Amino acid sequence: MARDSPAGVAIASRTDVGSIRGMAIPRSAVRLEHTYIGVEGVGQATERELWNSGALTWAAFDRTLCGPTTADRIESFIDRARPRLDDGDSAFFDRALPSRERWRLYEDFRGQACFFDIETTGLNHTHDSVTCVSAYRGDDTETLVSGDDLTRESLVELLDSPLLVTFNGARFDVPFLEASFDIDIDRPHLDLMYPCKRVGLTGGLKAIEPEIGVERDRPDISGKDAVRLWREHERGVDGSLETLVSYNREDAINLRTVADRTVERLDRELLPETFSP
Repeated sequence: MARDSPAGVAIASRTDVGSIRGMAIPRSAVRLEHTYIGVEGVGQATERELWNSGALTWAAFDRTLCGPTTADRIESFIDRARPRLDDGDSAFFDRALPSRERWRLYEDFRGQACFFDIETTGLNHTHDSVTCVSAYRGDDTETLVSGDDLTRESLVELLDSPLLVTFNGARFDVPFLEASFDIDIDRPHLDLMYPCKRVGLTGGLKAIEPEIGVERDRPDISGKDAVRLWREHERGVDGSLETLVSYNREDAINLRTVADRTVERLDRELLPETFSP
């Protein structure tokens, strides 16, 4: 059975990333090759001084722009980081960056990122269970459904990505899946809840979406409804599983737009006015 049509559910084709009011504006963006954070002794103030002095990328770094010890550390980091970036080694940068700066992975790995969301029968991973998992990657959305194709093996394959992107996944989705399927999701993980808060986007995913122009097909459905829909599916109510899967898929798809808009705001907050990609 194709994953884009789980459990016989007919799902309309959808490749857009949310419904956005207005056109996207080209932007400058922080990429890993612009990043000095992660080098021992280098914080945002030093990084900004380097940028303002012309060292906007690793290639432009000049050791005379800082003290000899810091210069040695930066050059050592660049020597190690360049081949890792060429190899797409997101884990290297995930380890090097402070958790607050993990969003800097996004621009380099967004094309391969896995935006995923889960639905469950409740909030307790000891007593409740996962009903479906949707992942959006590129222009494709895959959904695994309990009782059909949601297994340990299929889940590991679904989440095989250099960058996982969730909303509140560090506290909910990831530990729930790890406990429910006895797996270790040891992948670089961008939990959007924290960078969203950093740029003034607060509340849950459904509260943030309207602030950035995302319009849902079914704005009346909530997480509580997702539990109800699964119970109705178990009782054989027609259309309940289709509605649940559609809701879950929309959660995953909209994460891409939330990530794009949040990182845009962080870029504007951080980058010098003279910066050009």
